[in-house]
Amino acid sequence: MTKIFVIGLPRTGTTSVCHALLELGLPTAHTAYTTASFDNAKAIADTPIFTDYKMLDKHYPGSKFIYLEREIDVWLPSIRQLLTRMHTNLTRTDGGFNIHIKRCYFDVFSNLSLENISDDSYLADCYKRHLNAAQYYFEKRQADFLSIDIAKAGSYQKVCDFLNIQSDKTDFDKMNMGGKVTAWNDIKHPLKIESTAKGRIDKHLPYTSQL
Repeated sequence: MTKIFVIGLPRTGTTSVCHALLELGLPTAHTAYTTASFDNAKAIADTPIFTDYKMLDKHYPGSKFIYLEREIDVWLPSIRQLLTRMHTNLTRTDGGFNIHIKRCYFDVFSNLSLENISDDSYLADCYKRHLNAAQYYFEKRQADFLSIDIAKAGSYQKVCDFLNIQSDKTDFDKMNMGGKVTAWNDIKHPLKIESTAKGRIDKHLPYTSQL
């Protein structure tokens, strides 16, 4: 089954895009940690998507990939705030976040430490490395890959055109503003796909048995 994968990094507008995809009639998961999530969702964003897009491309041939960019000077304070809050549960060895979250964040933010989180150049390098890798991977497949900044005019229509979907809307709803990260939890929609099975995850996802 072909899918739509939103592969932007955290704090680039993944929640706003997922909300838009729901309203466009697509079963959508913002993060996915079970086989059922992948089976039931047509569109998936955030972890583990922003790390695993190459494996997902091979496992779900014909899928579409949407990269979310953000102005670096706007993204830096937002991602710093998020990583600072997450640091303890990312780095603790006796629990904390689930294995998929830890793997994905450490893949993008290698050598994660509070010192590095406070360093603009470290964070900017992580962002640029991720963006450049995605652009390089899809450079000859423009029909499968769209890169947008949701803060810029016309980005909503670009998504609709990319997915060949008609809509009367013209802009994304702004969500998780001011450092908030819980807007997805508050959304009630019949097409919203849960990321876990009542809090439980699958150790191996459909495409990760080799990890």
